[in-house]
Amino acid sequence: MAKYGLLGYPLGHTMSPAIHKRLFELDGITDAEYGLYEIPPEKLADKADELNSLGGYNITIPFKVDIIGHIDGLDDSAKRYNSVNCVSVRDGKTTGYNTDCVGFLRALEAGGGRLDGKVLQIGCGGVGRMIATEAALHGADLTIVALPEFVAGAEEVASEIRKMKPDAKITVITHDKISGEFDLLINASPVGMYPKVEGCPVSEAVIKSCKCVFDVIYNPDVTRFMAIAAENGITAIGGMAMLVWQAAVAHEIWVGAKYRDEDINGIIEEMRAELTK
Repeated sequence: MAKYGLLGYPLGHTMSPAIHKRLFELDGITDAEYGLYEIPPEKLADKADELNSLGGYNITIPFKVDIIGHIDGLDDSAKRYNSVNCVSVRDGKTTGYNTDCVGFLRALEAGGGRLDGKVLQIGCGGVGRMIATEAALHGADLTIVALPEFVAGAEEVASEIRKMKPDAKITVITHDKISGEFDLLINASPVGMYPKVEGCPVSEAVIKSCKCVFDVIYNPDVTRFMAIAAENGITAIGGMAMLVWQAAVAHEIWVGAKYRDEDINGIIEEMRAELTK
């Protein structure tokens, strides 16, 4: 039996086992299991050998950086962000990857969104930093919106991106400075996440000024932000698509899987239904 799993602490409710079970079924692999490894941070070193004996594993908070000291090497995706959310184990060698932003890119493409136009992004911490980087590297004219107390941090992210891409087009503003029309609006903030589901990161007027919206939040399945977009005929892509696609990319790394958009879309719909039960 091939063993895989998710490392984190605390884990609480997670969709990962259900998603990976369905992916293994698509892979035609019947002798794999996906477990949860809820390990206190101070016990990570003691459990590293056990983790690295698995077929592969995913990593979530708070281990995305700490795990680097316990694996053999990093893929370019992990080096770029100094953050690992997927480890492959092959011929006794462990390699760290970052599939978060690949998952974002796949979800965006499958949903019909574009990243090479005018992009307005709300928030720039955690996964938002990665998304901002990918947007700039893909040629976006990027505007990052931050609360006043986070502007300095967003400017620092912009500076880091310009070191990678000197001609990157990035502007950092506060909410009151938003103006104009955009091809894509990304909510990379936690505003609207369960249980505070009535929250919305921007006004309806701002949403109406965009051709497509993407919300990194997957719970609730349809955020108020997404609902307003849909009510106005605007394409809305949710975080569940990103969650499933980043898991699918892990399987591509672990077992060389290949997927059709329609197969992954089927799992996304199954997980959305599971979430609303």
